[in-house]
Amino acid sequence: MMDVKEIRKYLPHRYPFLLVDRVIELVPGESIVAIKKCHSE
Repeated sequence: MMDVKEIRKYLPHRYPFLLVDRVIELVPGESIVAIKKCHSE
């Protein structure tokens, strides 16, 4: 599982444009399962 710090190594995006908070499952070149936290303010 990857957290935001590790995800930033692979994606050039930064908050608020980093649309992934956690990677749950990764199959390189095939698929990814990720979580994005959403809340209302």
